[in-house]
This record gives sequence, structure tokens and C-alpha cells, in this order.
Amino acid sequence: MRSSDQIKNHRPPRHLSEEARGWWKRLMAEFDIDDQPGLLTLQSTLEAFDRLRESQAVLAKEGITVKDRFGQPKQHPATMVERDARTALMRGLKALNLDVVMPNPIGRPGGS
Repeated sequence: MRSSDQIKNHRPPRHLSEEARGWWKRLMAEFDIDDQPGLLTLQSTLEAFDRLRESQAVLAKEGITVKDRFGQPKQHPATMVERDARTALMRGLKALNLDVVMPNPIGRPGGS
């Protein structure tokens, strides 16, 4: 794999977008990710992030529907790429234990 040296040195892989490399640097600074499986999970997670952004750009330009050969609207294929990339991103964050934690308990606040 071409980015194995970068992973060993904890530098963001070059093939990631500038935005994803920024996330790599922030996450590496904030969390202690230094084992090989964790670094590979982080790389895969940020690759999914890039795929998500790419599909969002296509959908912003072309819309969420396309016409089929009969002229009927159908779901744009990039919507499925977006969905799958978002799922992979969230699973990767969860695998890294970076999922969002609610700051306060759910429910009504106590009376005063």
C-alpha cells in the first residue's frame, strides 16, 4: 500500500483531500491513535469522507434525480454513493470511539 510509510509516521496520506487531511491532523492531535489498526481505520474513514464530499458535489450540480431512458425521473446514482459513504464514515468514527456523546441527559430539566 503506497501510504503505509505515511501511516507509520502518522502523517495524513497524500491521496486524501485537503479537508480530510485537516481532519486527520485534528483527530491525531486530539485523540491518541497510534496503533496500526486505528490508523488504517482512520484512513478508511477519511476516504469515506472524501467520497461523501465528491457525491455531494455531483448532486449539487446535477440534482438528486435523473431521467431514465423513458424520460421518467429516477434516483441519481450518486445518492446511493452518498448514503453508503455517510454510513462508512459514521461506522469508522464509531469504530474509533469518536461517536458523538450527548452532553446532558435526555429529558426535561428538573424543577427549581
